[in-house]
Amino acid sequence: MNFRHLKFFVATAESGQVSRAAAQLSISQSAVTNAVKELEAELGTPLFMRSAHGMEMTEAGRDFLSSAREILEKVEQAKKVRQKQSPVKGRISIAATYTVIGYFLPPHLDRLNQLFPNLEIRLSELNRESIEEGLLSNRFDLAVVLTSNLKNVEIETKTLLRSERRLWAANSHEFIRQGKAVTFEQIAEQGYIMLTVDEAAHTTMNYWGLSNAQPRVTLRTSSVEAVRSMVGNGQGVTILSDMVYRPWSLEGKRIGVTETDRPIPSMDVGLAWRKGTDLSHAAQSVLEYFNEAFLATRF
Repeated sequence: MNFRHLKFFVATAESGQVSRAAAQLSISQSAVTNAVKELEAELGTPLFMRSAHGMEMTEAGRDFLSSAREILEKVEQAKKVRQKQSPVKGRISIAATYTVIGYFLPPHLDRLNQLFPNLEIRLSELNRESIEEGLLSNRFDLAVVLTSNLKNVEIETKTLLRSERRLWAANSHEFIRQGKAVTFEQIAEQGYIMLTVDEAAHTTMNYWGLSNAQPRVTLRTSSVEAVRSMVGNGQGVTILSDMVYRPWSLEGKRIGVTETDRPIPSMDVGLAWRKGTDLSHAAQSVLEYFNEAFLATRF
């Protein structure tokens, strides 16, 4: 048992769903599921009753939740002692893309502010091309980006999270109810809602190009919430990553996810900086934070 198990368990208990816990933690659903199973195996008792509607805690799960919260709270208190003594100070400029700022970065900015209270973080939201130019011209110290989109050989990257892409459809859709992998040929018969932000459309067409079918695009939009609403209302399907998945649209329509019969490249999130640059102490500290948060507990 480790802190990762406790953290994932508490997130699942509080959200009631593996998908929501995964979204809150910016990790894959399988990571949460595996951690909970490992914890149940070690404790020798089920902590949740699993159903189509989510995760309901057992009596043992409710008993364990208070202990898990107490342990995590003590860890946070211990961290604050170190935070007050942090020598890191100064200013760091970080660029990020739309998807990263919306679905990945905010909780980490909060933790960085707690860890390094004397460090000023200047954040800019830009597209990939502008971020690459800013890194190469030294306008930005670091960037948090979709590393799966970066190809510039002059930029160093470190991937932190690989978010799997799956098929989204209304919960009542036959694709969700059939309980088996959906073919690209089947998807091509449906209206397809195409997200365009952060080069999503370009990425989509790349992996569709490996199949013998093409999506029948009925809407192109830069709004993830528009995609969610259209899919939730049964007006089309889409393929997007677990990181941006939420089980409900804004108007309360349920959205399900399922697998496809062909592998789809993951959406990778990570850090980027100019290759060969001597990073400042502040930038090195931010790198170390993300290393500890993700790479040290990778499984």
